[in-house]
Amino acid sequence: MKKILLISDTHSHIDESILKHVKAADEIWHAGDIGAIKVADTIQKLKPLRAVHGNIDDAQVRLSFPEHLFFSCEGLRVLMLHIAGKPGNYIPAAKKLISQYRPHLFICGHSHILNISRNTSPPLLHMNPGAAGIYGFHATRTMIRFEVSLGKIQNVEVIEIERSKQST
Repeated sequence: MKKILLISDTHSHIDESILKHVKAADEIWHAGDIGAIKVADTIQKLKPLRAVHGNIDDAQVRLSFPEHLFFSCEGLRVLMLHIAGKPGNYIPAAKKLISQYRPHLFICGHSHILNISRNTSPPLLHMNPGAAGIYGFHATRTMIRFEVSLGKIQNVEVIEIERSKQST
C-alpha cells in the first residue's frame, strides 16, 4: 500500500501547510504548474516526486519533468497531464493519450478546480486536485490524499487550506 499526496498548481509556492501533508505521504504526485524548481527540490528532499510540467513552468522545470507521465503504482495504471479539459470534454491531446495508455486513473491540473469523478467512456477515475498554491482565482487551496493498494484507490480525502493561511 502507498499513501499518495496529489497536488497541482503550486505556482512557485511551498509552505508548511503543504509540507506537513508531504511528510505524511509515501509519494507526491504533482500535476504541473510547479512554478519554480525550488518547489520540486523541497519536496524531493522529503519524499519521492512524480510530476509533469505545466504551462507556466520555465525551461528548468520543463527539462526536469515531462509534459505527460504514464506509470504504474501498486498495479494501478496512472496517466498525468497538466492541461486536459473536463471529463466528457477532454482536449484532443488528452483523448489521444487516454486511448494510447488506457489508464485506471487520469490526473490533470490547470483549472484550479478540484474534481474527482468517474468517467464511463473510457472507464477511468478522473482527479484534478485543484490548486495548492496561493496564486490564482481559487478561494481555497486544495490537495487530494489517497491510498493505492492492489490496483485499487481507497481512503480518498480532500485537503482544504484556507487561502489566508500561508506560512513560509
